[in-house]
Amino acid sequence: MPKKNKRENQKVEVEDRKSAPAAVKFTDKINENAKWYVIHTYSGHERKVAITLGERANVMDLTEKINEVLIPTQKKIIITQGHKKEIDERMFPGYILVKAELSDKVWYAIRSTPGVTGFVGVGNQPAPLSKKEVDSIIKFMKIDTPKFEAKFSEGDAVKINAGAFKDFLGKVNKVMPDQGRLEVLVSIFDRETPVEVDFAQVEPA
Repeated sequence: MPKKNKRENQKVEVEDRKSAPAAVKFTDKINENAKWYVIHTYSGHERKVAITLGERANVMDLTEKINEVLIPTQKKIIITQGHKKEIDERMFPGYILVKAELSDKVWYAIRSTPGVTGFVGVGNQPAPLSKKEVDSIIKFMKIDTPKFEAKFSEGDAVKINAGAFKDFLGKVNKVMPDQGRLEVLVSIFDRETPVEVDFAQVEPA
């Protein structure tokens, strides 16, 4: 009975972290022998694999060997029907990072998790990431300023749907994804004049 409660608590703890998908820890103990490995999954199944792997590690009493799962994401703002929405976009769709002390039993526990297609490595040998590689990924994930998803390219014909130049037709002259803005050439007094607008203020003409 105690083991059943432990498994149930583990499941709740992991699922509660879905709102913060960056990392799922299975133990607070530090394993100096654990290394980060790249695991290939079915695209779109990354979060489900992380939850399932946590449950399996708990049931198989491997939480001290399989310590943590990291789903690399970055903040991005997308524009949908003129509205801005912030999302956590996967940096490497179809891949997750697993921190583990590898052994035959651990390899099998990870490899046989539903949704996992294999380890990334040389031949059949899983290759751990270097500390520098992991630190770079984590540093990139912690960047506070979200990126905008640009759905327009230079030369696109657009219509401005808000602001001082509402209903003006124009052509995209410059895309500024870091700012979420476009420079659009509009005709004012028969002259092409550049104006800056937000992504949310334009639509395809």
